Amino acid sequence: MSESELVLRSTRVVTPEGTRAASVAVTDGKIVAVLPHDAEAPAGARVVDLGDDALLPGLVDTHVHVNDPGRTHWEGFWTATRAAAAGGITTLVDMPLNSLPPTTTVAHLETKREVARTKAHIDVGFWGGAVPGNVKDLRPLHESGVFGFKCFLSPSGVDEFPQLDQGQLAAALGEIAGFGGLLIVHAEDPGHLDAAPEARGPRYADFLASRPRASENDAVAGLIDLARKLDARVHVLHLSSGDALPMVAAARAEGVRITVETCPHFLTLTAEEVPDGATEFKCCPPIREAGNQDALWQGLADGTIDCIVSDHSPSTADLKTPDFGTAWGGISSLQLGLPAIWTAARERGHTLDDVVRWMAAAPARLVGLDAKGAIAPGRDADFAVLAPEETFTVDPAALQHRNKITAYAGRTFHGVVRSTWLRGRMINDGGTLAEPGGQLLQRPGA
Repeated sequence: MSESELVLRSTRVVTPEGTRAASVAVTDGKIVAVLPHDAEAPAGARVVDLGDDALLPGLVDTHVHVNDPGRTHWEGFWTATRAAAAGGITTLVDMPLNSLPPTTTVAHLETKREVARTKAHIDVGFWGGAVPGNVKDLRPLHESGVFGFKCFLSPSGVDEFPQLDQGQLAAALGEIAGFGGLLIVHAEDPGHLDAAPEARGPRYADFLASRPRASENDAVAGLIDLARKLDARVHVLHLSSGDALPMVAAARAEGVRITVETCPHFLTLTAEEVPDGATEFKCCPPIREAGNQDALWQGLADGTIDCIVSDHSPSTADLKTPDFGTAWGGISSLQLGLPAIWTAARERGHTLDDVVRWMAAAPARLVGLDAKGAIAPGRDADFAVLAPEETFTVDPAALQHRNKITAYAGRTFHGVVRSTWLRGRMINDGGTLAEPGGQLLQRPGA
């Protein structure tokens, strides 16, 4: 028996078969057995008794803007992965834009990997980018291990990552389908956005009117049609319009390979409560009305929405001007996603099993990380220990991401992350973070 062997014991272990009292045995960073709660520990193993705290698989967040290198003053691998670890996340996949250079070529991917290599507190993978003119770069990026390709159908907000028009989208998706890859899409139709009232000034209602639900709905409909035609695999990013869900469900029923994510802010915040001038609530697509939020929760309950991920998109404080037309759009929630979702989920009658399915198992499945997302033999020993009934009030100063801006300031949540474990090593002990020890991940088979 090596010193690395470990047993974590809890009355509430969330496994793929349900939550039960169990002891989880770990050897060499892997789960080797899920035993009865009162099972005798292997000789020489270190036993950590968690009592009634819940043992969850480490969360997997496949939508994070780390912005490193190039905009490291917005965020960076050191700070983003600390925030993730503090929030029970053990794996993230970094978005290809807002860094300089963007991840649109193999050379740019290698630049980003070199920056991340010594700074990652958790495991990190990378998306590639599909932009005008880089179809030739998509297969080499795929072979170099990116998990798929992100594109925009409307302006991204940064000049170095332009959107695709319909012809460019078809060309990129055709190429990606040819090697069995995945395209992930910011689905807002530019025609609807151009026709909508321009967002300017401090009124949230004006900003909401500038990003109508129809822009999402029509973009998703077009994406379904193209995926059907090309037999391609597509994923809708950060869906905020519940109106799009029936068409997604219908497409999936007929065999179209489409998956969908949504985000904590769409599930926990509503347009009615956003104060004018409070641009910490600005994101694209926007936080919509309470009735729409109910539709998103129903989509999670019936399986139309696959997963919940953060879309952590930070910026410096000066970019969050009080004008919704000019302020940077993005919400920082890496550290708070688990308690925010658990608080709302429990109020709606959902369980920790549901939360783990949405925030660990489904994102891991999306990117093919079979070693992540579940407490089961053969998986990585990645865990989040949660006190589900304990509450805390969000203090921005206590957050680990670089710029202490949050739409959740002053809110009280259920669910305190006691500790986070990466391959059997505690990397977060009550908010005390270990030194970086994360690995850089590649798409399986690369």
